[in-house]
Amino acid sequence: MSEQRFGEFVVIRKGGHVAELVLDRPKAMNAVSSEMARSIGAACDALAADPEVRVTVLTSSNDRAFCVGADLKERNSFTDAELVRQRPTARAAYTGVLELPMPTVAAVHGFALGGGFELALACDVIVADATAVVGLPEVSVGVIPGGGGTQLLPRRVGAARAAELVFTARRVEAAEARELGLVDLLGEDARTAALELAGRIAANSPVGLRAAKKAMRLGMGLDLRAGLEVEDAAWRSVAFSGDRAEGVAAFNEKRKPNWPGE
Repeated sequence: MSEQRFGEFVVIRKGGHVAELVLDRPKAMNAVSSEMARSIGAACDALAADPEVRVTVLTSSNDRAFCVGADLKERNSFTDAELVRQRPTARAAYTGVLELPMPTVAAVHGFALGGGFELALACDVIVADATAVVGLPEVSVGVIPGGGGTQLLPRRVGAARAAELVFTARRVEAAEARELGLVDLLGEDARTAALELAGRIAANSPVGLRAAKKAMRLGMGLDLRAGLEVEDAAWRSVAFSGDRAEGVAAFNEKRKPNWPGE
């Protein structure tokens, strides 16, 4: 297991082909300050450039919260001009997670509110446990979800349900969150369950995983015919890969594949 720290508040741990992106500002329940946002963006840049990572799991070092969103104490000290200057830094953190090329899994334990829930929504799969409380409460403090929430939540649960959740700013506990589709899986412990899922995903072709994610992301929102063209382009990008040749050979030889990753 290797570990690399990005600033004071973000850590990447790597074991095998699974990377754990750890939000590590426990005293503030992982409230995303400007410094932490820069570190999340830098960590995502490093992960995106690492061909050995097949799956990334987003976790928290705090036992009460995944992430409680933006650091409102810091925001309260900003002038209008400072808030404008900080905006690209904040956006880069959320888009960094959203644009990771490999499958991503969020492990939600405790509170995931505002920007914290948006970090989870930026992942492909959200795993939670019974402690999870999620929501987008931004309108209750005079703003809107600005880390992708107004776009990602409707795509996940539909426009009307997303509208009710955003407009009421209400918090949703684990069982209802699973019922509404705000989280995908409930486990006894979110981190353990997420890492187990990541291990199962990472056993598959890294070339196939990245191409499948790209096809799903690019095809989302397109009409079916256009989406099938996106899929065909992704298929062609992997059809003649080393991974495809190894996968077919391993199947016929009744053995586990040894993916070349190219």
